Amino acid sequence: MTNEIRDFRIEIPQAELDDLHRRLASARFAAPVPGDEPDWSRGIPTAHVQELAEYWRDGYDWRAHEAALNAFPQFTTVIDGQTIHFLHVRSPQADAVPLLLTHGYPSSFAEFLDVLGPLTEPGPDAFHVVVPSVPGFGFSTPLSGPGWELARTTDAFAELMTRLGYDRFAAQGGDIGAGVTGRLAALYPDRVIGTHVNSDRGTIALAGEQLPLPPDLTEAEQSELDAAREAWQAGRGYLDLQSHKPETIAAALTDSPVGQLAWIAEKFEAWTSSDSRVGRDRLLTTISLYWFTRSGATAARFLYESAHSGHGWLAPSDVPAGWAVFNTSPVVRRIMDPDEKIAHWSEFAEGGHFAAMEEPALLVADIRAFFRKLRP
Repeated sequence: MTNEIRDFRIEIPQAELDDLHRRLASARFAAPVPGDEPDWSRGIPTAHVQELAEYWRDGYDWRAHEAALNAFPQFTTVIDGQTIHFLHVRSPQADAVPLLLTHGYPSSFAEFLDVLGPLTEPGPDAFHVVVPSVPGFGFSTPLSGPGWELARTTDAFAELMTRLGYDRFAAQGGDIGAGVTGRLAALYPDRVIGTHVNSDRGTIALAGEQLPLPPDLTEAEQSELDAAREAWQAGRGYLDLQSHKPETIAAALTDSPVGQLAWIAEKFEAWTSSDSRVGRDRLLTTISLYWFTRSGATAARFLYESAHSGHGWLAPSDVPAGWAVFNTSPVVRRIMDPDEKIAHWSEFAEGGHFAAMEEPALLVADIRAFFRKLRP
């Protein structure tokens, strides 16, 4: 056991790239059914998968994006037996506030590339930013053993901040990152300055399942909730499978780049706004990180471990909390914060699930505004 922090640089072997291109060149695609409309009602259309796969093979430049990722200082350390990969981007301003950013699924540390520069700019709102890869995701692989889920990850990230010399820090995240952020505040309230969470309209589908359901919804609010639930039921198969039978889908995600591509691209389509700024290069960078690290399998296992851990996703605390909800509507707060106890609640019509990629400027501005009130 050691607290050593090592420099890290992404260097995917050329043999891995050649293997990917061979697999893409020989990929088999489902035959179209006569009379079918090429829409998304049954999942990602084959024609769209084929187009993305062809661009991944012939147009997408991994080496250019690898270099862009390597422009940020990266490190690894071993915590609780597990390799943890992270970015650590310090602001030129020495007294900047340490900020831990945690990604979700199906995402990676690369989700935050567009916010790192603005967040670390010197000035009264400057941050030293730490972006870890969740265990089982990206370069926080291979897994050292079973049991890596939300609660254990929270403890590991608290230890990471200790190793970096940050006794007090701010925390932000969405999806899995929201769960880690909330648990950090609940378990380490003396260390966490405040928590900022980004979410989107789809969160209301969990009302009555993982969230309490307000008893006095209007007819219009109930109608919106029903529509969100219907959409969630149609799209939650990925979560049900990975939460119960992760090894089954792991075989396809590890052996087939087209399978991994379709698995992630469908969620980006469903969870981003129609005018999303997540272009296909950024999408394929995310998918490539899953592919090269074989983390489609271990990310699925993280969801399984979390579902069977006995730890909930919500962890109440008295640490100041802020929310930024993208692609929102008034019913979101009625369900998520019915008593309006969250003092900092921001709503944006733009964006969606991947706020740091879709609307980086809005997210940065909201993070700054929330933590400005909490700075020493």
